[in-house]
Amino acid sequence: MRRSVRDAIVGFSVIGAIVGFTATMAWMRGVRLGANEWMITVKFADASGLAERSPVTYRGILVGSVKAIRVTPAAVVADLEISQGDLKLPMPVTATVAPGSLLGGDAQVSLVSSGPPLASDAALPRAGDCKPSKQLCHQGTIKGLQAPSITSVTQTLQELLSQAEEARLVPALAQSTRQFETTSKDASTFLKNADSTAREIDALVKQLQVEIAKAEPMIANLNAATANAVEASTHVNNIVAALDNPQTLNELRHTAANASELSAKINAVGGDVAKLTSDEEFMAGLKSLTIGLGELFSELYPAETSQ
Repeated sequence: MRRSVRDAIVGFSVIGAIVGFTATMAWMRGVRLGANEWMITVKFADASGLAERSPVTYRGILVGSVKAIRVTPAAVVADLEISQGDLKLPMPVTATVAPGSLLGGDAQVSLVSSGPPLASDAALPRAGDCKPSKQLCHQGTIKGLQAPSITSVTQTLQELLSQAEEARLVPALAQSTRQFETTSKDASTFLKNADSTAREIDALVKQLQVEIAKAEPMIANLNAATANAVEASTHVNNIVAALDNPQTLNELRHTAANASELSAKINAVGGDVAKLTSDEEFMAGLKSLTIGLGELFSELYPAETSQ
């Protein structure tokens, strides 16, 4: 009887230890008894390192695990079990397979949501009114991505090196470097020549300034002469305009006619005077008249004539 009790106690202890260990492992894997788990499907082009029971995280927090993995000709399909029934993820949502660190480690799935935040009264993923166009719902399908790893980075570098070798990038770069050095020397020589040319231009400009300073008096005289010429031209224009006036022309004609008549009269009188002076009797009588008038004035004004 006592042995049976001891065996029972040992048996129950072993069972309790197994149950406790299993519960602990399930808790560490994100399994919650009585929780409202919901499922989503992810399609990966490459899911290197992913396995069943791999952890699923959202913003670094464990939210579920990989339930199953299926390989198809088109993609690797993984069923994810989300243990948090109240996790609301706005669409679009993507899943990324990434190692635990850059150097490797167990792969895990990270959920990334880039949509606008949902309202506080949004439906739960398992609810009947959950809208797949706005949020990730139960049994929804999302796209999977492959995160960079040391292997993918190394492979990418190898591909780049191969492409560079095929394109003979290194010899071309060396040739370009030599051409750049030659161009730099040419540019230096050009800059030196440009500096010399700039100094010559500066000296020429200074000489031109001196010549302009010398020419300023001549320019001033030329401006004054131009002004006088303009004034004289104005007077000439005024004279021409006056001569072009019919009234002025008529007055000039009358003046010329009057001058001609006066000249004729002067010529006639001059002819008469010449005739009188050539007559001896007229001149003798004029002389006697003059002498008689002189004697008459002497008798009338003796005191004034004596002085």
